[in-house]
Amino acid sequence: MTTTLHINLGALNEAMVEDLRQQYGPAAELEISVPEKPEAWLTEPEFWQIIALFDWSKTGDDEAVIAPAVAHLAKLPLSHIHQFQDILSRKLWLLDTSAHANASLRNDPQAELSADYFLYDRCCVVANGRDFFEKVLHDPTQMPAGYSFSRLLSVAPKAYRMKTGKDFVHVPACNYETYSNAEGWGE
Repeated sequence: MTTTLHINLGALNEAMVEDLRQQYGPAAELEISVPEKPEAWLTEPEFWQIIALFDWSKTGDDEAVIAPAVAHLAKLPLSHIHQFQDILSRKLWLLDTSAHANASLRNDPQAELSADYFLYDRCCVVANGRDFFEKVLHDPTQMPAGYSFSRLLSVAPKAYRMKTGKDFVHVPACNYETYSNAEGWGE
């Protein structure tokens, strides 16, 4: 038998979670439902506006490049930081295809694909903005070879830490690790 509890997120705190753990045991599952599009939802255009804040005049100092975006995101509600990471994870997942991977290796076709470096290459595509992302997404031959921007992965965690002083704990909407998009790899 399943027990359904309706708890407003504003009332949920550590003590309540511990009470639930004591009452139902540590193996019990908790399901959280949120409205499909709350008014405070970070939109895709807002996501791209944050990406556009990167200061490419500071190229060579990746921390300085992302600093304006991190500062801006830290001023938004915590939900926006999580939603930024979810949108980012979806973009990276969409680029996780064999066609994009092959294109990223075109300068050295004999090289073996590094899962990490291919992730960082996909980060570079997203970091270069919406137009570039769309172009590469729809034409994998436009995937840049030899360009990475791993620092993109730290934007949300840094914004969260700046806002809360705590570590960012988040399970993204999509697994963006290389080979996660089974359809993109023909599996």
